[in-house]
Amino acid sequence: MRRAFLKQILSTGTVLLTLAASGGALAQSAAGFPARPIRLIVPFPPGGGTDSIARAVGERMAADLGQPVLIDNRAGAGGMIGAEAAYRSPGDGYTLFIGTNSTLVTNQYLYAKLPYEPKSFESVGLIGITPLVLLANPSVPAKTVPELVAYAKANPGKLTYASFGAGTTSHLAAELFQQMTGIEMLHIPYKGANEAIPALLGGQVSVYFDTIVTGLPHVRSGKLNALGMTSAHRSAILPGTPTIAEQGYPGYDLYPWYSMVAPKGIPKDVLERLRTVLAQSLKDPKLVEKLQATGAEVTPMSVPAFADMVRLDAIKTEKLVRTAGINLQ
Repeated sequence: MRRAFLKQILSTGTVLLTLAASGGALAQSAAGFPARPIRLIVPFPPGGGTDSIARAVGERMAADLGQPVLIDNRAGAGGMIGAEAAYRSPGDGYTLFIGTNSTLVTNQYLYAKLPYEPKSFESVGLIGITPLVLLANPSVPAKTVPELVAYAKANPGKLTYASFGAGTTSHLAAELFQQMTGIEMLHIPYKGANEAIPALLGGQVSVYFDTIVTGLPHVRSGKLNALGMTSAHRSAILPGTPTIAEQGYPGYDLYPWYSMVAPKGIPKDVLERLRTVLAQSLKDPKLVEKLQATGAEVTPMSVPAFADMVRLDAIKTEKLVRTAGINLQ
């Protein structure tokens, strides 16, 4: 009996030593993070706005982390391929993901089933937002939102609008605009701004909700008219263009946003280190300038505030998608 008792004590001691050793190893690995390059998954192709933002942020963070941040483009299926790759990656801090409003919010209302769980990711932080601008071909006799609405109501069925794809933020921005103004326009989806802008310039479509940088040269040249911004505040890039909200439609506020998230299970201290490095990086004037060149506005926000923003965005998006009857699957 005494021998059995001693055996139990020795066994318990071995377990405690093992736990202590594993805990020490965990603390040591977290303290030494990162010990190797970090992979940053981007759910869209190289060369696009999201990719440019990811590369600029990743390069700046790498300087503080002491390890390269390698961009891994996993494009396709509305961002779902990249999101699934991140979702199925280990939660160790060595795989991060550029989460957008489409991958973390909108997709769950557009598709019957997702290959990933949007709410499972841990937020590293919001990077910024990219306000859209409502552009119009000069053939449309309107230079303000009220003038466009009046023309649409006087000429039902005449206006068409482009988007950079069904279910994209550009599409949703137009649907919200129609719901709030009471007008109807025909949707003509394209595969991106490289198709939509030429169609708008050529008069094949009347209006288009576009990212600000893409249409800016054509606005400045007078080939397109900028009628309103989709964010709640004016853009520093086009300060003379009022928001849609301030032109008679308070509450209109819809735009793409970009965040950095990590797969579930990431150690808390590793997550906090990444949060600190991202926050510090976004204070760098050189990085801010690079992001502004893509049309993105750095938007400082605490993790709880960002979580609340996502929650409210989800409520608004679900209602918008259902009211518009958008269903991609």
